[in-house]
Amino acid sequence: MTDARNVCVLGVGLIGGSLMRALGPDRAFGWNRSAPTGEAATAAGFDVSTDLAHTLGRAAREDALVVVGVPLPALDATLDAVAEHAPGVALTDVISVKGPVLEAVRRRGLAARFVGGHPMAGTAHSGWDATDPGLFRGATWLVAADDDADPDTWQRVAAMAGDCGSRLVSATSAEHDAAVARISHVGHVLAEALALAGARGGDLALALAAGSFRDGTRVAGTAPDLVRAICEPNREALLGVLDECLADLTAARESLAADGTLGPLIDDGHRARRTYEDVQAGRGGAGGDDDDDNAVTDDAITIRPGAPGWLDVLRAAGSQGRAVRLAD
Repeated sequence: MTDARNVCVLGVGLIGGSLMRALGPDRAFGWNRSAPTGEAATAAGFDVSTDLAHTLGRAAREDALVVVGVPLPALDATLDAVAEHAPGVALTDVISVKGPVLEAVRRRGLAARFVGGHPMAGTAHSGWDATDPGLFRGATWLVAADDDADPDTWQRVAAMAGDCGSRLVSATSAEHDAAVARISHVGHVLAEALALAGARGGDLALALAAGSFRDGTRVAGTAPDLVRAICEPNREALLGVLDECLADLTAARESLAADGTLGPLIDDGHRARRTYEDVQAGRGGAGGDDDDDNAVTDDAITIRPGAPGWLDVLRAAGSQGRAVRLAD
């Protein structure tokens, strides 16, 4: 299902700008605090202003879906402006942590038409010059299934993500944050540690570094302020995962010191990687019977937002990593 209504993007860096480019200038307009970024987007044919009040006024008049794409430290000021100039708009976000965003939205009384989102896509680069209209094609886009999710906004966010070529998955904000601590945020921390380990070996170590070091440290190339903005707001979930990793590494070190073996870590990690590969290979598939309000198949669910029990169906599917599609 496609929803051709306009989309207003607040913050046109890598993610927000790529979203604008994926939707096209006839459908997407936006705002950016930095004038050079706004000018670059305008030069590319998009209507991007540095006047937030003006942009939000247009979004309200057109009933555009407003997508908050600013870094988390700028969220409060951005939501203050939404509350002042366009409090009734349909609202979503593309920020990498969901719990703090949901709390901030609720504090400002904006939850009635808010549904959180997070496209699981990106690069180590940032800014308009790094944007890519194909960034979300084939990526998983989390559309939140919190208790107060508005069915119409949920449908609009899901349709937008689908228009970008993404695979839809749904879960609560808390479930999302717990999951991304394991598959994204801890990866940033470990990549930084691995990059440090290599650099401490000097020029020879870095000259010998090949694919495994390159791939393992890729996200360490991300700007430090952005890494902090991604990881630190998810503190509680990330602390628990780091404790698990430290316990695994400590056990491997102790086993290596005592017995000359890395212990079960190698075999367990290999099996975990194979499990990941199997899950990724099994993604997608046909949807269910569209005659049902919430049709379920082995591979995906077809959802009709607002139908009885729709949030429960979404959460159950999300816990299994199953994809979602909208009923026609």
